[in-house]
Amino acid sequence: MSWYVLQSKPNREDFLFSQLHHRQIEVFYPRLRVNPVNPRSRKIKPFFPSYLFVHVDLNSTPLSSLHYIPGVNRVVSFDFMPAVVSDEVINTIKQNVERVNKEPSLSGEQLVKGDPVIISGGPFEGYQAIFDVRLEGSERVRLLIKLLHDQQVRALIPSKLVKPKTKSS
Repeated sequence: MSWYVLQSKPNREDFLFSQLHHRQIEVFYPRLRVNPVNPRSRKIKPFFPSYLFVHVDLNSTPLSSLHYIPGVNRVVSFDFMPAVVSDEVINTIKQNVERVNKEPSLSGEQLVKGDPVIISGGPFEGYQAIFDVRLEGSERVRLLIKLLHDQQVRALIPSKLVKPKTKSS
């Protein structure tokens, strides 16, 4: 038994997941919780849009049977051989997705344009900046950072690394 990658038809990951589950095929479909700008948007999005992982034995589940499952676009292959993903890679992805989903996000913080903030991680850790805008459909914000000669540079930063500046900071 090995892990293989299936590419779904566009925006059909959930449908393909249910089709695989119905056929009792072990499937790994990594998803992230997001805080969309539009409250009616999906709150869970695929970590790898259009891709799912299946754990099968190609001797008992022929490759051709995977191609004909509704929602499958193709089995990811290289040189006509299906790409095998190691258990170690799958476990690492599972751990990372779980970690990201547990991290608190900035959704409770209602920052408005012009608010002073502190960057708490990444290459700009410790820098003070000015909040500009939350980017639609992503977990990133645009900040204005003063770098050289009081020039403000726009930077896209993950919202979880941005904290409102308090009087003491």
